[in-house]
Amino acid sequence: MDYVKPEQVAEQMAAIGEAKARLSVPDLLLRGFLGGAILAFATTLAYTASAQTEIGLAGALVFPVGFVIIVLLGLELVTGSFATIPLAVLRRRATISGMLRNFGWVIAGHIAGSALYAALFYIAVTNAGHAANPIVQTIIGAAEAKTNGYAALGADGLLTVFVKAVLCNWMVTLGVVMAMTSRSTAGKIMAMWLPVLTFFAQGFEHAVVNMFVIPAGILYGADITLGGWWLWNQLPVLLGNFVGGMIFTGMFLYFTHVKKEKASASQHTKAA
Repeated sequence: MDYVKPEQVAEQMAAIGEAKARLSVPDLLLRGFLGGAILAFATTLAYTASAQTEIGLAGALVFPVGFVIIVLLGLELVTGSFATIPLAVLRRRATISGMLRNFGWVIAGHIAGSALYAALFYIAVTNAGHAANPIVQTIIGAAEAKTNGYAALGADGLLTVFVKAVLCNWMVTLGVVMAMTSRSTAGKIMAMWLPVLTFFAQGFEHAVVNMFVIPAGILYGADITLGGWWLWNQLPVLLGNFVGGMIFTGMFLYFTHVKKEKASASQHTKAA
């Protein structure tokens, strides 16, 4: 059958986390670079779709294409790893140092890939700076809203961006897990599309998307400082994404499926 049971998926999550924690630094950098660039492609596609149709939901409908490419090609997305690698650590199949090593190098790759795409995108859509483009202005506005907008609210802004990040990665990591529920390519695509669409349509905060939007906004002329980027968005979003992915997807699915499966198997053994 094409369908993979949740108990098997939960075990597979730990195995994937273990494999990710063991990847070499060059692999982490390259896969993170490609993951960041491809998600940046998807972000500008979503902005373009919304601008062309004047329907915000249109952007959310097409954005998951980047996520699908990343998952199917086995590239790195740190937000997805927030659910799988901590689970491998819990199962003692990976170490905390291996987990942090993965996160650090993949984030470095994400930023490099996103920055390169931001520069190339600007050249492509403005004829190397000779023409205006509405998507560039959209990115500038989004970058300022994601930083200065929260800064204006002070502590409430930090709380808001953190909660948006938790909700975001609850859905994003569900996309990673949903892809494991099918053995067919078509089934994986359909399954992972749904939760990713759900997060993007509601404007929640995704760390890797922001690694493109905010640096691109700065490059294009947004009134944002590097310190403002990290204080009012990137750091709280990374933390919120980690909490959302690790707890609500990784740990909750593990404790409700794998633990019950082991208990059931133990009871059957005793009965025999």
